[in-house]
Amino acid sequence: MRIMGLDYGSRTVGVALSDELLLTAQPYEIIRRDRESKIRQTLTRIETLIEENDVRLIVLGLPLNMDDSAGERAALSAEFGERIERRTGVPVVLSDERLSTVEADEIMDRMGIRGRDRKTYVDQIAASVILQEYMENHREELERLRG
Repeated sequence: MRIMGLDYGSRTVGVALSDELLLTAQPYEIIRRDRESKIRQTLTRIETLIEENDVRLIVLGLPLNMDDSAGERAALSAEFGERIERRTGVPVVLSDERLSTVEADEIMDRMGIRGRDRKTYVDQIAASVILQEYMENHREELERLRG
């Protein structure tokens, strides 16, 4: 059993997966699409990853504004989460992602990832940050999930 972390963007979705003990989050992949409205293939890929990895919970980043308000991106993310949950039956929880990209940039700096490679990795690293923070802040819930 694993948990999936998602960083939803207008043309990409960063994906991270937990280990089977639900202790650590690892960047997994980036799902790309031509336009924001072309979501069907993205949902199909997420569904495949859920089945292949026995995912029981999805943590989806919620891009709140710094004043805690929810703007258009937050509404789109919430709608995306609802679509995933309806399609797969896997529960989706929304998690504040405001500083995940900043932290992903710091991680890439420490790892020496430069130039074009940064764009390649930022979304999946941000997804792993979102997932790791959720796992650290919800230990008791995860213990119940593991049974």
